[in-house]
Amino acid sequence: MTQDPLVIFTPSGKRGRFATGTPILTAARQLGVDLDSVCGGRGICSKCQIAPSYGDFPKHGVTVHEGALSEWNAVEDRYQRVRGLKPGRRLGCQATVQGDVVVDVPPESQVHRQVVRKAASARPITMDPATRLVLVEVVEPDMHEPSGDLERLRTALRDQWQIARVSASLNILKKLQPALRKGNWQVSVALHQPAHTDEYQILGIWPGLHEGGLYGLAIDLGSTTIAAHLCDLSDGHVLASSGLMNPQIRFGEDLMSRVSYVMMNPGGDAELTQAVQQAIATLAVEIAAEGGIDPALIVETVIVCNPVMHHLLLGIDPVELGQAPFALATSDSLTLDAAQIGLTTIAPTAQVYILPCIAGHVGADAAAVALSEEPNHARELTLIVDVGTNAEILLGDTSGVLACSSPTGPAFEGAQISAGQRAAPGAIERIEIDPITKEPRFKVIGCDLWSTDPDFAQATKDSGVTGICGSGIIEAVAEMRMAGILDASGLIGGPEATGSARCEPTGRTFAYLVHDATDVGGPRITVTQGDIRAIQLAKSALYAGARLLMDKRGVDKVDRVVLAGAFGAHISPKHAMVLGMIPDVALDHVTSAGNAAGHGARIALCNRAARTRIEAVVKTIDKIETAIEPRFQEHFVNANAIPHATDPFPELARIVHLPRVAFGASGMAPGEDDGTGRRRRRRG
Repeated sequence: MTQDPLVIFTPSGKRGRFATGTPILTAARQLGVDLDSVCGGRGICSKCQIAPSYGDFPKHGVTVHEGALSEWNAVEDRYQRVRGLKPGRRLGCQATVQGDVVVDVPPESQVHRQVVRKAASARPITMDPATRLVLVEVVEPDMHEPSGDLERLRTALRDQWQIARVSASLNILKKLQPALRKGNWQVSVALHQPAHTDEYQILGIWPGLHEGGLYGLAIDLGSTTIAAHLCDLSDGHVLASSGLMNPQIRFGEDLMSRVSYVMMNPGGDAELTQAVQQAIATLAVEIAAEGGIDPALIVETVIVCNPVMHHLLLGIDPVELGQAPFALATSDSLTLDAAQIGLTTIAPTAQVYILPCIAGHVGADAAAVALSEEPNHARELTLIVDVGTNAEILLGDTSGVLACSSPTGPAFEGAQISAGQRAAPGAIERIEIDPITKEPRFKVIGCDLWSTDPDFAQATKDSGVTGICGSGIIEAVAEMRMAGILDASGLIGGPEATGSARCEPTGRTFAYLVHDATDVGGPRITVTQGDIRAIQLAKSALYAGARLLMDKRGVDKVDRVVLAGAFGAHISPKHAMVLGMIPDVALDHVTSAGNAAGHGARIALCNRAARTRIEAVVKTIDKIETAIEPRFQEHFVNANAIPHATDPFPELARIVHLPRVAFGASGMAPGEDDGTGRRRRRRG
């Protein structure tokens, strides 16, 4: 029997089979995908724009052919003529299913826009930017001493600012003479000095005293989220922070999926490069508007990213990073013209600095974390965990630093979770479960009230309760373990074993009901056995990576744990430890660094010496490749238990009681009647 075509939506990961001819908007609504529409599917509002992807998608197990969607119709043609659609976009209400297809829902088409949680920290930075503004007076031209305006500008910079070597691009030469004459031979010059050189480059020139400021971008280019901070280069002040989803998600949620896409689709690397470069260019314009400045005043950008994103940003084929020995094209820092990476929406002469990578799977983002947190200066043995789709882990103190990466996957970000979603208004981000009644209460993004508050329904009237984000699912699993709904192996108990009707049968397993709004047309949010397994796999990879570094260091415990990344500020240390994400340590020794990678990027943007410093530090870090370490698999398997199968957690035991429950595959406790007249016994 022929199956209906499979429709897969990204970034949500939701999928389903639909009859040929089904509009994409209809499929999205039936699956609960966050796709906006206000015109009733008449092709007027354009809110339902989608971006289909074609080619081989090993992660999803599908090959998408060109005819997967219906042909461009008259409604789309009319809209294109009147308002225009971005290249590759279709209207979800008009495009119909014709075959297996992967459909990306761009941020602007989502009803609930993502909340980018990688906000800038307020930590102080010593200002010594690579780009600075100087005011110079230039001697007027003289018939008797012929020389060019640039030559006399160089002389003025040498005499007045002791700057001996200066270069200027054609862009600057075009502006030089008008600026000199308009400013009555007095001009403001933006000078950029790359690391390891005494030569300056002119990035901008203005007549007279320029009071419009100079600005820079610090960008944390993650595999899921691109976060940017707009900084004043005079004092380091952050004018605006913004971000968007990495559009590469439609090609694969995790890094290896994207590498696989490139391997299986000729020219796929160019597609991925174009997508991310366009996203950064768009983000630059948006953040400039948010900060109230002209994008042309952004003269410098610092970017941190993992190795795969590093190569794809630069237009380098990432295939070598997908196979041993995971060789980088270069691990050195890079200074480039912004236009070389498609960043043409800022100053035409703008420069880009990319921090050095540490190893094949430990990138410039880990270097930025090291720059921000300085584990090489720590007196206590410190474990720094930057949680993301690909987790970077640092362990060290003054005697040395070890580093590795661990492929946690996207489950911590709400992907691969049945009711999972990105962080957006309406998403459950906090949850508590009463250990006696097994009843939950929760908070959603955008509302400070608990769900048990009488005013909760009114306060969340606009957003509703839409799903559960990464921090929410982590707390949910930990709370289920503490309430005795979940055993140490990760099995959800049945209603008889747990004493709660919220533990509902779903085939041969059980799910825990968190919220049911079907009576008012809302979603039914559960934590399923599949969700538990996804979280177990993610946390096991994270813990195994940390434990491997501890083995290399010859220790069984650490003194301090620092949670970095978006989760650092939004996951409680207690829940992280109950889950077994991090090694056992006193809770007051677990701290949040917030977006440490983003802060490291800001340091490199605002302090030229810091670039030289981190380039030297990176060369001293010992890199551990988890893929070839024989004990990684052993640590991974042991870490599947919640919190752990073999490692003791004495500090956790001081503050949290974990019920000693065990459920079989049927969800019953050992010894319970399984309905056949036999009693189940615990397996040895």
